[in-house]
Amino acid sequence: MSWLKWLLSRSVLLHPTTLWLMMLIYIPGTVYGYYWYKDQLESTWNNHPHWQIPFVPDSPTASLFFTLAVLWLWICPRRSRRPWVNGIRGVVETLGVVTSVKYGIWATAIIFAGQAQGDVLQWEHWMLIIGHSAMAVMALLYARFFTYGGMALLAAAAWTFLNDTVDYTYDVYPYLPTQLDDDLFYVGLFTFLLTAFSVLCAAVAKFAFLSKDKN
Repeated sequence: MSWLKWLLSRSVLLHPTTLWLMMLIYIPGTVYGYYWYKDQLESTWNNHPHWQIPFVPDSPTASLFFTLAVLWLWICPRRSRRPWVNGIRGVVETLGVVTSVKYGIWATAIIFAGQAQGDVLQWEHWMLIIGHSAMAVMALLYARFFTYGGMALLAAAAWTFLNDTVDYTYDVYPYLPTQLDDDLFYVGLFTFLLTAFSVLCAAVAKFAFLSKDKN
């Protein structure tokens, strides 16, 4: 499995060619993600208080944070001499990892849960499954290269739990397959538990490598 170790190594994952390819996928994908939410964003704007808008486009915002984190890593590999810059960077990185893992798993699980109750999968579903699964995997692969610490992880956890609370208190959660409309309590419970799991994954993916070779 030496080829797999090489493929997941720092020299490959942080190679400019790899990073360029990621940006060519992530930037258009993030823009398309916000376009995907356009109907729900419009509905929220017209029927809800405007402060709820940032809580609507969950997956593209996760992709946006991760894209910014990778760009920051690429352009400025070393930590800044300014503590406040490092603080902002850590929060962006942690949000990128936590929310990418969370919504990568969430979207895939919800699609298959809908199918289990009768929804018919179309090619768009498979596109979403592949894209969101890749989000989760990439976030975990790059976590060890980021700079975030415990405080940033705590801030990201607080924001993500807040997002869950707003989603399921004010009904601005992502649209679900109609087959799951009568399972909203369980979807909400799964979402909260998944946030906790994603925070744990972000911690393990980052801090398990502190005492190990990062090559």
